[in-house]
Amino acid sequence: MKFLRFKHQGRTALGVLVDDDKQVLDLTQALEGGPIDIPALVAGGSAALAAVATLIKGPVQPGISVEDIEWLAPVKPAKNVFCVGRNYREHIIEGNIARGVDPYAFPDAIEFFTKPPTTVIGHKATVLRHAALTDNLDYEVELGIVIGQGGRDISVEDAMNHVFGFTIVNDVTARNLQRKHGQWFKGKGLDTTCPIGPVIVHRSAIGDPNNLSIDLSVNGEMRQSDNTRDMIFNIPVIVSQLSAGLTLEPGDVIATGTPKGVGFAMKPPKCLNAGDVMVARIEGIGELQNKVVD
Repeated sequence: MKFLRFKHQGRTALGVLVDDDKQVLDLTQALEGGPIDIPALVAGGSAALAAVATLIKGPVQPGISVEDIEWLAPVKPAKNVFCVGRNYREHIIEGNIARGVDPYAFPDAIEFFTKPPTTVIGHKATVLRHAALTDNLDYEVELGIVIGQGGRDISVEDAMNHVFGFTIVNDVTARNLQRKHGQWFKGKGLDTTCPIGPVIVHRSAIGDPNNLSIDLSVNGEMRQSDNTRDMIFNIPVIVSQLSAGLTLEPGDVIATGTPKGVGFAMKPPKCLNAGDVMVARIEGIGELQNKVVD
């Protein structure tokens, strides 16, 4: 099941893709209780998911063409998006080389940071260039974890039971601000710099999230291409370590790090400019497309 939030004829709703992803079934209208977002659906428990499955498998429901909707971020975070830094070996090496430090200096523990809710936008929304603030805006495709059942001090063994599903995150970053401020928040926190989407795929529809192809292109040029199996810290470990002493709640989003191929590490660097179109892809989830504008 591929869930999305969308706007149509002035109203916002939660939906699920049907008809080979060409149509949207409005769950807010079709289900009793009318869940308007993922946390509301999670609150309905297994019965709510069963009701969605019944709708999809039952008689054909009137749908809305995906061409007629405005895509929203599939989940609207109630708090900051949690992010993992430096989680792909080759990306760490390229970043260390670009900074002139030991290429093989790998983190001993997960490096967490966050992006505020004001960064979050959806599929086909525009990313601001922020030219007055940065001369090296960059892209980062990442697998996003969406929390279902909340919890604290979650064990590695139980971690997947707390995952609702998976999405795509593009962790757009102002590299100069990241360096200038000595930490990552400011460079990661500019408005519109966290595209999420286009959908959340329920975990039951993803065979092995630790073995998915992941890539990103800019204007049709492939920049990043890897597989989530190359993450140093896998999904259960990330969920477990983040939740240690910290309560995760339904709808929380965790971005799991980006693979090699970021713009600032290329020779010469290739960072983003107005007019550039980014397409982030993850196997089994789809394509997240966003254009950079002044």
